[in-house]
Amino acid sequence: MIQPVYLDYNGTTPHDPEVIAAMRPFLETEFGNPSSSHWYGIRPKKAVEAARRQVAGLLGCEPTEVFFTSGGTESNNHAIKGTARALKNKGNHIITSTVEHPAILEVCRHLEGEGFTTTYVDVDDTGMVRVEDVAAAIRPETILITVMHANNEVGTIQPIAEIAELAKKHGIYMHTDAAQSVGKIETNVQRLNVDMLSVAGHKVYAPKGIGALYVSRGVAPEKFCHGAGQEMGWRAGTENVLEIVGLGKACEMAERSLSHTQTHLKAMRDRLHRGLTDQLDEVRLNGHPEQRLPNTLSLSFKDLEANRILEEIGLEVAASAGAACHSDTVQLSHVLEAMRIPVKWAKGTVRFSTGRMTTADQIDQAVAVVVDAVRKLRKNPD
Repeated sequence: MIQPVYLDYNGTTPHDPEVIAAMRPFLETEFGNPSSSHWYGIRPKKAVEAARRQVAGLLGCEPTEVFFTSGGTESNNHAIKGTARALKNKGNHIITSTVEHPAILEVCRHLEGEGFTTTYVDVDDTGMVRVEDVAAAIRPETILITVMHANNEVGTIQPIAEIAELAKKHGIYMHTDAAQSVGKIETNVQRLNVDMLSVAGHKVYAPKGIGALYVSRGVAPEKFCHGAGQEMGWRAGTENVLEIVGLGKACEMAERSLSHTQTHLKAMRDRLHRGLTDQLDEVRLNGHPEQRLPNTLSLSFKDLEANRILEEIGLEVAASAGAACHSDTVQLSHVLEAMRIPVKWAKGTVRFSTGRMTTADQIDQAVAVVVDAVRKLRKNPD
């Protein structure tokens, strides 16, 4: 069977061959515990610290400000829960947006059960948070603002630096979930002016189960995991050396090829967009037309159902749905709802996302498959 064209890089990425090569010794021979002082622990320890420098290089921070986690979800939990609990005597109010990933929204809702309150700032019809709305939500008891760098569904890039500047003026900590933006656009923490930033390894061609959290010097969230003092005492547990090495190599690659990667991702995304809209009518672009991840294409096909489209293309193109339709009900993603996309459009939303491995031939193949599927469904809707 021919392998389907993979256009779901926002869901996860394949392991880059360079990442696999860097990891291999730590899978096959370098098994030592990096906390051990003997010979077997020396190379793993050096490898962990080298990876920390590689991540720091991509983020533009000091290595001592990088902590390894099990992924973006854990990084978000550390940042939000740790900050909220550490500052609970100062205030109990958190500001976030309505289009965040569940790894942010569910954490905030959990903290509401501990006595914290959350303001969920709305977005405009492109999925953009308005800085003035964040300003209006600030209270004397606000301790944390957490807004994602770029949206995973529609790709809209948020004005993080402006929001962070606002937070600084009010003495509020600023966190951003950069799981989707790392390796696709610049994520320099100094330019973003954030206090904390989350990284997910499997979105940047590293393995699943590894991530990182940048915590600016002087920021002190509550410890998330107590134990033998690994990760500078903040996250205990023997380090996942194999995957830490993979994340480090992935970040090094992202830093050295960011400009080229952006150009390629955008070229493939735009080729797909043009190919589909040249041959199909009643197709709507979701997300900001310009301030958007270079690889992300969220399209709504009017009066169709996303799950039907995916059923038609599934053996030949891998993508993801923005809505689930069951009998007479339509369950839209919370992002499309927050953007107030009309149901007749939103229910037919499919997200395509390109990657470093995407080729022009694959895009052309995908265009042909999707066009045929949409034409077939419109001709025979039942």
